[in-house]
Amino acid sequence: MTRSLKILSLLLSYPSLELQQAAPEMARIVADDTQLGEENRRSLLELIDDVAKGDLTDLQERYVFLFDRTRTLSLHLFEHVHGESRDRGQAMVDLMATYDAAGFEIGARELPDYLPLFLEFLSMCPQEEAADLLGQTVHILAALKERLEKRGSIYRNAFAVMEAMASGTPDRALLDELRDAPQDDPNDLQALDAIWQEEAITFGGNAGEGACGPDRLQRRIRASKRDAASDMSPDVGHVA
Repeated sequence: MTRSLKILSLLLSYPSLELQQAAPEMARIVADDTQLGEENRRSLLELIDDVAKGDLTDLQERYVFLFDRTRTLSLHLFEHVHGESRDRGQAMVDLMATYDAAGFEIGARELPDYLPLFLEFLSMCPQEEAADLLGQTVHILAALKERLEKRGSIYRNAFAVMEAMASGTPDRALLDELRDAPQDDPNDLQALDAIWQEEAITFGGNAGEGACGPDRLQRRIRASKRDAASDMSPDVGHVA
């Protein structure tokens, strides 16, 4: 299953010639992953085939329109639960601490909540731990899957597979909150310029004692509407 997480990471990255050339190997890995189940294997193989056979320019334009110009389809996980609030910066610090504890290094310009990056990290974790961490994002994944379904996008296949791989099911209340989020118009470039002006997010050593680990991550990634008191519980657990 962890190798298929790496495939998902690649498929949700910006389309490139190298990605298209890697399609046969990706298809082989997915076809050999019996833990995925027949339906999930078929879904991923369909997406791989779509990326492999599409015109590269068209694939890139489609990707930008969906994931860069449509904020409600952003591949930055904390965008959907924290938006522009200060909590987003702290959530980034906490996730970076989780990566650091596992010895997973990312580039200075990369945001830790970028879904392809998160999936790459999960592909290096033990399977049970990967499924648990993925499960802590499952309400976001389910909401994105529904939004992609409404657009008739084959990328919904990737999110359906991730939802199936995750431990647990989406929290109904959290999913409803995401469903109620206002939908932006990716064709309104002036509005997009305004809403994408984000405050700088600073990473550093101020995460606090015990800031890393799946429990801390779970609180941060599910924390969009919870009251402040819920964040006072102690931090336990670390990624091995």
